[in-house]
Amino acid sequence: MARGKLRIYLGAAPGVGKTYAMLSEAHRRIERGTDCVVAFVEHHHRPRTEVMLHGLEQIPRKELEYRDSVFNEMDVDAVLARRPQVALVDELAHTNIPGSRNTKRWQDVEELLAAGIDVISTVNIQHLESLGDIVESITGVRQRETVPDEVVRRADQIELVDMSPQALRRRMAHGNIYKSDKVDAALSNYFRPGNLTALRELALLWVADRVDAYLTEYRSEHQVSAIWGSRERIVVGLTGGPEGRTLIRRAVRLAEKGAGGEVLAVYISRSDGLTAASPKELAVQRTLIEDLGGTFHQVVGDDIPVALLDFARGVNATQIVLGVSRRRSWQNVFGPGVGATVARDSGPDLDVHLITHDEVGKGRGLPTASGARLGRSRVTWGWLTGVLGPALLTWLLTSATPNVGLANDMLLFLTLTVAAALLGGLFPALASAVVGSLLLNWFFTPPVHTLTIADPQNIVAIAIFVGVAVSVASVVDLAARRTHQAARLRAESEILSYLARNVLRGETSLEALLERVRETFGMESVALLERTGETAPWTCAGSVGSQPAEHPEDADVDVPVGDHMALSLRGRVLPASDRRVLAAFAAQAAVVLDRQRLQREADRAKELAEGNRIRTALLAAVSHDLRTPLAGIKAAVSSLRSDDVEWSEEDRTELLQAIEGGADRLDLLVGNLLDMSRLQTGTVTPIIRETDLDEVVPMALGGVPEDSVELDIPETLPMVDVDRGLLERAVANVVENAVKYSPPGEKVLVSASAIADRVEVRVVDRGPGVPDEAKDRIFEPFQRYGDSPRGAGVGLGLAVARGFTEAVGGTIHAEDTPGGGLTMVLAVPTAPERLTQQPDVPAATTS
Repeated sequence: MARGKLRIYLGAAPGVGKTYAMLSEAHRRIERGTDCVVAFVEHHHRPRTEVMLHGLEQIPRKELEYRDSVFNEMDVDAVLARRPQVALVDELAHTNIPGSRNTKRWQDVEELLAAGIDVISTVNIQHLESLGDIVESITGVRQRETVPDEVVRRADQIELVDMSPQALRRRMAHGNIYKSDKVDAALSNYFRPGNLTALRELALLWVADRVDAYLTEYRSEHQVSAIWGSRERIVVGLTGGPEGRTLIRRAVRLAEKGAGGEVLAVYISRSDGLTAASPKELAVQRTLIEDLGGTFHQVVGDDIPVALLDFARGVNATQIVLGVSRRRSWQNVFGPGVGATVARDSGPDLDVHLITHDEVGKGRGLPTASGARLGRSRVTWGWLTGVLGPALLTWLLTSATPNVGLANDMLLFLTLTVAAALLGGLFPALASAVVGSLLLNWFFTPPVHTLTIADPQNIVAIAIFVGVAVSVASVVDLAARRTHQAARLRAESEILSYLARNVLRGETSLEALLERVRETFGMESVALLERTGETAPWTCAGSVGSQPAEHPEDADVDVPVGDHMALSLRGRVLPASDRRVLAAFAAQAAVVLDRQRLQREADRAKELAEGNRIRTALLAAVSHDLRTPLAGIKAAVSSLRSDDVEWSEEDRTELLQAIEGGADRLDLLVGNLLDMSRLQTGTVTPIIRETDLDEVVPMALGGVPEDSVELDIPETLPMVDVDRGLLERAVANVVENAVKYSPPGEKVLVSASAIADRVEVRVVDRGPGVPDEAKDRIFEPFQRYGDSPRGAGVGLGLAVARGFTEAVGGTIHAEDTPGGGLTMVLAVPTAPERLTQQPDVPAATTS
């Protein structure tokens, strides 16, 4: 039975029209004669969506009882029994009610697909599992219902349903998404323009990545080697030298010239497993390319031009950026450099840019891990020198030059042996010594043309020749191996030092660390596996690459970390010399994992502590601060209603004033609590306009006695760009706080002055003042400094004042008043100057 096909409508945000689009597709298919049914669609009481359900066959839902409530879920058995061609299943990320056939709705969909039923479904971008943390950081809301990315990626078709933030907010304001009583809260929280724009970008990038993966898969299946320039993709070839920074910046400028350009920096490392460049410089270049929006890659390859071209064609690149060779001019006799070779073999579909830089012609001079090892070309020249060199020298000595004596002949052959040792190491030198000794015996040691040696001195000379040749070859080979070991250890130490610094500073996430392991050792995938006990199943704590190992025994390389954790790598078997570095990576991966979990627990604990602190403060406010004015109001009202006391007119007036004062105090406390909740939920939306302080500050003094404040607001002050209501509330809270702490008979001075591009309002009191270490703390919610009476408030006045001031683009801070007291300084921006419009003057009057 063929598996059904899955089509998904991916929404950039709730309300963009995913379900509507799915139902429209269902009507189109029914018109074409397709057997299509509604397995589960939730219209959320949206009239337009509800109308689209008309004319569609709906499978009855299954009722489940949970916690004394009845819920409706999709009846998978009924759909399988009905067996339509196409089933509509809404909300793919939905979590089923306990007692359902499957835990998640996407598992229900998998059953329908396995039964050969095509499924059309919907999901929002914020419900993808890999984007949970990103969405939470943007919107402040953690999505509890998620679907694995792989489920969505496996869909046969993915169609993005998108809408501009402005259009979506208009649709919501018209009541097309939520009921009217929920619209204001939604627009002020989740559906803010910034949130919607960020979610839209996430959706576009995710779909673009999926399209790119599909294009790569198609090219692979159809063996398309030619580059398709669907978009500019620029590959930067790095050598690990300082010129790499210049190349990266140049490539980014090239990418910016075309829409959707992408930059990929790649470093080709040798197959010995460790990088052949300074890890410090590569780390700097990795950070630079990532900061500029590109990606860093490290691949393994002994032939650098071939590896670079293979990588470029594999990622469907359109351009390659390389630096002009740093080799000195005399080194070009050994062949063309990497840049010239890549340009020659790139073909017509791949442009190659050679960028000049400050390091041109200065030589490489890089610390390498494998530079001291004798390469293939050197070994080849060593064998040619050791085998063909003696034969050529024999021909020259026997035919082209006169007899120079056996001692000189032996010195010449020894020179060839030393040259073979310097070029190719031990074995070419041994071959040179053997061939040279035989040729010396045959052609130059009497009797010639025989292997017999008549003179015993010649036997000693040839023996010395062989011994010296072997000794020189051994020393050269030993020096090469020791140099390679030293360079390798240096590379290892630099890698471990860089790794330790990043991890100890907490700058490396688990995924970034695993990616570093994969690229350093040239592996296909790396996974950190863990389990809770000896018999417990392995779970993946983090992985990178394709098809990571699910069990340690499935990996090519397995490094245990403690008793219940293992680092598993797939790709190739590593030599024992690399496992020392790999063990360090494994240990650091465990440390990073523990740190991340501890950080999450600390964040949760901090949130709980903050919530408990606010709840405790609210309880204190309700239990005492709010009850105090209520008690005064109740006492005054009870007195007025008492029949056994005859109150005079003055007494009645005093009691009524007490009631009014208590009500005003209660109104102020409740207002501050509501204002603080608005600030914490981000629902304060200022309306910025030009305002004169003369119209704001006097209105803010209505809550204090008339003779308690001295006002000094010059009429010549410039206009300010603020929200008049928010600034008035901020000034009012600051002035009321100053009056509260001022000594009897001392007036609070409220003055204003213009400084540069802002206007400062200064509220000066002569109270007890606040020490420097407490000047910031007094602006925190539920903070009251000193011995203020309990009934004086809940400690929100200055916190609300700071929140409102910052909401209009201003600042507020506390200073000491000269001579004693506290001065609050509110600074708000001035309105931009506008040119006075000059009337049009007819041309005749100006000629």
